[in-house]
Amino acid sequence: MNRIFKPKLVSLIQHNLINKTTITKDLFAGVVVGIVALPLAIAFAVASGVSPDKGIITAVIAGFIISLLGGSRVQIGGPTGAFVIIVYSIIEQYGFQGLMISTILAGIILIGFGLLKLGTLLKFIPHPLTVGFTSGIALVIFSIQMKDALGIGSSDAPSQFIEKWVYYFHHIQQIDLNAVIIALASILITVVVPKITTKIPGSFIAILIISLAVNLTKVNVATIGSVFGNIPGGFVLEIPEVDWSNIMVYIGPAFTIAMLGSIESLLSAVVSDGMIGSTHRSNTELIAQGIANIITPFFGGIPATGAIARTATNVKNGGRTPVAGMIHALTLLLIMLFFGKYAALIPMPCLAGILMVVAYNMSEWKSFLSILRGSVFDILVLLVTFFLTVLVDLTVAIEVGIVLASLLFMKRMADVAKYPNNDIDTDVIENYSIIPEQIGIFEVSGPFFFGSAKEYVEWMKASGRKAKVLIIRMRHVPFIDSTGLHNLKEAIKNIQSGGTSVLLSGIQPNVRKELMKGGILNIIGETNLFSNFSDALKSGKEILKSLKIQ
Repeated sequence: MNRIFKPKLVSLIQHNLINKTTITKDLFAGVVVGIVALPLAIAFAVASGVSPDKGIITAVIAGFIISLLGGSRVQIGGPTGAFVIIVYSIIEQYGFQGLMISTILAGIILIGFGLLKLGTLLKFIPHPLTVGFTSGIALVIFSIQMKDALGIGSSDAPSQFIEKWVYYFHHIQQIDLNAVIIALASILITVVVPKITTKIPGSFIAILIISLAVNLTKVNVATIGSVFGNIPGGFVLEIPEVDWSNIMVYIGPAFTIAMLGSIESLLSAVVSDGMIGSTHRSNTELIAQGIANIITPFFGGIPATGAIARTATNVKNGGRTPVAGMIHALTLLLIMLFFGKYAALIPMPCLAGILMVVAYNMSEWKSFLSILRGSVFDILVLLVTFFLTVLVDLTVAIEVGIVLASLLFMKRMADVAKYPNNDIDTDVIENYSIIPEQIGIFEVSGPFFFGSAKEYVEWMKASGRKAKVLIIRMRHVPFIDSTGLHNLKEAIKNIQSGGTSVLLSGIQPNVRKELMKGGILNIIGETNLFSNFSDALKSGKEILKSLKIQ
């Protein structure tokens, strides 16, 4: 059990890595992240169809638990945009009691993932699938916020995507110009402020300025108070009423929450690892996420996971230990206790504008377009997942996407035999002693796809850190998918940032075509691409010579 679940905080304390210096930096970072998290916690809660205090409660309780027990040094937990449409859907179908039960079950599933050591396997989710449902979620969030941004007061807007937009066009005469102006002003402030200063989040400034202006000018627009009533300034213990005869109806939503939570949290942990040069414990992280999602609903919270943007903010402001995440939670707690009542004054169009910016940032449109330039298999997974998320259901999208990606991989493997066997790099290394120590060699053998990409990349990074030149031999790679392209590109950038030159040799024509579409050849340069290993080795020796290394 100790190998599966060992919080990072415990390890840091055992190795005396938490001291006065780190605590000082974590204190500052935690306060900053707490301020950043405040408007997002409120906005995600409102977008999910629950009162804003539930978002803050989630950020406080789940955020503290995830930092205290998690497997990452700098992970910041709380409500995220990824959960908005699934929470909205669950509440619409089963009410808040149903959401509580689904979240608790999701927590149990997450703990199960961790105990079964599935943390590593969950990293193998295909990139097109992740981009597909993330972009779909972003579009749904944007469409949900149009109602408040336009000031359409009716509450009978349909939940289905197409019907929702038909509804908007039928009620276009009800548009409130004041609401539109407030939403546009909120978007402008949220986007412009980070270009001026990164110390205070644009969303926080937008809420302060817009709320003050609306209340001073007495503009008649919907506010959090008019929609949700007064905001509680504390915690209330809630016990869900469980109808055990219907418990199975919550398994599907719970599984979706668990899958989304695990993917988001581990992705956030991987990103933060690259920022601070650390390594997270994926199974410990999943167990901590599970515990947080079991406990939080009893206090009125909603699903929580690791938040990439807030985690990155934590790192950029000096946070280096879980103490920063705990300070972030305590900061939010103090704000809720002493200033929570003022959240009722926030205009709904203001939150809509902030969430539209969030939707744009999480849309991953650049990755979406990049995948559309790739193979037909990846395009199919991307578009099927995207349209199912938008038009049908997120649970269905994830399940169908995983099955489709697996089936298409089998198809590609069956087609491998049809690829011409281009033995363009037949060089055999018989005597490694002739290769300079500062030249690393990494050979990829087999398809570079979503199931192997992570492992290949980790070994590449390890090889690259030990050398000044890294030669990646790809003569036995029959194909590469968009997940492989995405991971290879990130690995090459990481290796190059450490001052190591990367050379590729023995690339099959069809793989070369995919590397070109994926922009990898632009990163490496055509001059660092070789048809055989001998030429790559010769170039590597010339690079060492130019660096005056023998």
